[in-house]
Amino acid sequence: MIDAVIFDMDGVLIDSEPLWREAEMKIFKKVGIELTTEMCMETAGLRIEEVVSYWHRISPWHGPSKQDIIDEIDAEVRRLIMEKGEQLPGVSKAIGFFTGKGIPIGLASSSSPGIIRTVLQKLNLENAFEAVCSAVHEEYGKPHPAVYITAAGKLGCKPEHCLAVEDSFNGLIAAKAARMKTIAVPDPLEAESPKFSIADLKLESLEQLTETRWEELNKPSHRYIAHRK
Repeated sequence: MIDAVIFDMDGVLIDSEPLWREAEMKIFKKVGIELTTEMCMETAGLRIEEVVSYWHRISPWHGPSKQDIIDEIDAEVRRLIMEKGEQLPGVSKAIGFFTGKGIPIGLASSSSPGIIRTVLQKLNLENAFEAVCSAVHEEYGKPHPAVYITAAGKLGCKPEHCLAVEDSFNGLIAAKAARMKTIAVPDPLEAESPKFSIADLKLESLEQLTETRWEELNKPSHRYIAHRK
């Protein structure tokens, strides 16, 4: 049985993945790296320091340090969230669905604590989660399961009795590695990718979460794809 639910943040609670791409394209351009949308999606779900290190390995630059670029992207993402960030469809419904059943919910994000605070403030969700964890505090970020294991521990649940809600493949791998059941709500640009078939349940949005699908997730072995209605 599922005893706790842990949400990813970017791309699950808030439509911030386009904002991350916008910030990365803007800041990396300063060091001569012209990113495309597809290139940005290669690193979706990773910690920002891992994103910066990834592109530095491929195309080393001179001048600003990697930490300078990390700080600039972090600041730009926070600015864009406050300016443009919007809650994704079905988030309030999903949170109410689980809390109405008395199921504790947590947050496990690759974003920095500063970005997490900005998002929760923007969406008025500061008090929605019993545990809030940033992978910045872990030795390894997603797709390593550490942040999910930490979140489960803070909720007082075994990871194998938790459900993770993810939008990125890297995050999905992290949750699966923690032995959690998973809901995938992929970015529309990747919605048809077969890689998300590893999720136990695939939705177009959290608005599709229903009692029937919840019951299916609680069966011993289950994988289900919600079709468009």
